[in-house]
Amino acid sequence: MHQTINLRHRSCRKELLDEDNIPFEDIQRNMQEINTINARLGGHAITIHGFKKLLGDKKSIHVCEIGCGDGNNLYQLYKWCKKNNIQFNCTGIDIKPECIEAAQKKCTIQNARWLTQDYKTVKFASKPDIIFSSLFCHHFSDEDLTAQLWFMQQNTGTGFFINDLQRNWLAYQSIKIITRFFSSSYLVKNDAPLSVARGFHKKEWIDIFNKAGIKNYTINWKWAFRYLIVFKHGK
Repeated sequence: MHQTINLRHRSCRKELLDEDNIPFEDIQRNMQEINTINARLGGHAITIHGFKKLLGDKKSIHVCEIGCGDGNNLYQLYKWCKKNNIQFNCTGIDIKPECIEAAQKKCTIQNARWLTQDYKTVKFASKPDIIFSSLFCHHFSDEDLTAQLWFMQQNTGTGFFINDLQRNWLAYQSIKIITRFFSSSYLVKNDAPLSVARGFHKKEWIDIFNKAGIKNYTINWKWAFRYLIVFKHGK
């Protein structure tokens, strides 16, 4: 009997990756496969696009990622900045020590700071220019996201951006098929389709921003079934 899923509303099912007892080697395999999916389906390009929208003409930048995982998103930005002669400073924050350990070993980024911490408890000595998240927001309830947007607004000098999933039937069925045949990670096979079911419709994002009392933002749909949301502080 096939399990049916209703995508009219966000799923509240918890992903396996959000559990506390997942072995490190399984988390590592999950991160490797997610990085591959991000690269092949344009996720990294969306992150770089959001970054460029806030960079302006700056030649030195401090970027913070909340829910940084193994640091691969920050590493992609670091490589882009190095190629374009921009001084890159970054802070990566993740609540899982296994992720921060992987980031420290994998990412050879100069001027990088890695924090094993709940982002909500971080106190910045000086505000980053940009805070961003990628495939992070869908792990949270709408109520939690209202506070998360407020945190990013209050702790940035320039603004923040979000790269996350659109809840879409075709995206759900496609990632289910792709991971069934090409993934060797039980976490990816379970969590990738569930991530889509926990994703968003544009109107939901608008409602969350309204609840947070935040304006000056744009929401743009990107391939493959992503939203890029960019907030910039007004002058």
